[in-house]
Amino acid sequence: MTGEEGNKEFHLKGVRGSIIMATNNAHKLEEIRQILGDAFTVKGLSDIGCTEDIPETAGTLEGNALQKARYVHERYGVDCFADDTGLEVDALGGAPGVYTARFGAMNGYGESHDSSANIRCLLDKLKEAETRRARFRTVIALIRGDEEKRFEGIVEGEILTQPVGEGGFGYDPVFAPLEADGLAFAQMSAEAKNVISHRGRATKKLAEFLTTKSNN
Repeated sequence: MTGEEGNKEFHLKGVRGSIIMATNNAHKLEEIRQILGDAFTVKGLSDIGCTEDIPETAGTLEGNALQKARYVHERYGVDCFADDTGLEVDALGGAPGVYTARFGAMNGYGESHDSSANIRCLLDKLKEAETRRARFRTVIALIRGDEEKRFEGIVEGEILTQPVGEGGFGYDPVFAPLEADGLAFAQMSAEAKNVISHRGRATKKLAEFLTTKSNN
């Protein structure tokens, strides 16, 4: 067996025994690695020398995930997967959705990908809302050779009135999943969060698919 001891054996073109995730986001990489545990070795874009900003110009989460995966697959000759995640708030008509990471900046609350600005913007927009129901949705796009697969994970919850907790990242301090008895993601351990999170659910579907393929 090649790769780290204990890894599942499957073949990704160019990087035997590893999974390439089309991101340089350290938070995402760490969370994916925690979810997969010792089953797979996850490498980021820096490991294949990709430092450019990959376009995310599609109008859907599915489109953005596939766009990123195709970009890396075509330019770097490796099979890979990419994800896109959106927060969908009922009172905002499903927004911010594909603009989740840029929500604050788009509304004059700071720089793009500034989590504190995004949270301030969201809470301000929900001050008079009659419902605070929301969901996180993650879509993972995997490319292996000529095969493209997509995996989705969803967690239902609500937006709190103020940030709580010290863990997680992004909107975690204000998102309370329905399955967590009122706790925000930021108040949960990484292990507990990964069991029910959107990214955890999508990643487990990815792992099940890869494991099945590797054993065939």
